[in-house]
Amino acid sequence: MSSLALRLEPLPLQPPMPARAPLILIGRQSRQNRLLKAFSDEVWQRISPHLQLVELPLGTCLIEAGGQVKYVYFPTNSIIAVLCVMENGASVQAAMVGVEGMVGLSPFMGFETSPCRAVVQSAGYAFKLPVRTLMHDFEQTPAVTRLMLGYTQSLITQMAQNAGCNRLHSVEQQLCRCLLSSLDRLSGNDVVMTQELISKMIGVRREGISEAAGKLQRLGMISYHRGCITVLDRPALESHVCECYRVIKQETERLLQPVSHNN
Repeated sequence: MSSLALRLEPLPLQPPMPARAPLILIGRQSRQNRLLKAFSDEVWQRISPHLQLVELPLGTCLIEAGGQVKYVYFPTNSIIAVLCVMENGASVQAAMVGVEGMVGLSPFMGFETSPCRAVVQSAGYAFKLPVRTLMHDFEQTPAVTRLMLGYTQSLITQMAQNAGCNRLHSVEQQLCRCLLSSLDRLSGNDVVMTQELISKMIGVRREGISEAAGKLQRLGMISYHRGCITVLDRPALESHVCECYRVIKQETERLLQPVSHNN
């Protein structure tokens, strides 16, 4: 049986952009993020001058467990893994965040530090914003409060479902969930990540990932080469995945429905 040999490979990135792009430039691209897109024009005008477009290389730690949260990040074409870290340094993924959301929620729940580590799972770009800039609207604008709390609930749902999935479902089903959830946050059919990162996401040994990926490849669902997994048959992958993928996706869509922009 061939083994899954995923190596560290950077995603193809967009051309470099200035760290603080002009408002007219970032306005179009930043609205790729669903939370930013959901903000009213009035809120957008207040926060947009403070948005900073940053490049996120694979493996970058944005927020450390127990560390103070000073910035929030709104991914545009990147994915950020929220990791639960143990005393011995081992970690497992609690949730993933992409174009649908943001990382750095702790201050909005009344806490300055984060219980989890946030690490770039798929390289790309995100908009970085000082927490204090958004805190005003979270506290004073009902529509922003509802939107942020709804997104928080979607993350809680994802974490709870992932915990059950990791305990009750096969490694193959968990790998399918991981790949499909990643594709939902990326363009195209390619997922670039290391074998070590996949094992952390699913919480199993690398050998288990290798065996599961090998079976999916023999079934014609995926192919992998030099750290890049290509989904060849998404419908087949969706028929093979457990119900956790559907539950998480449906709940996220429900909770991130557009809210009134009346301030």
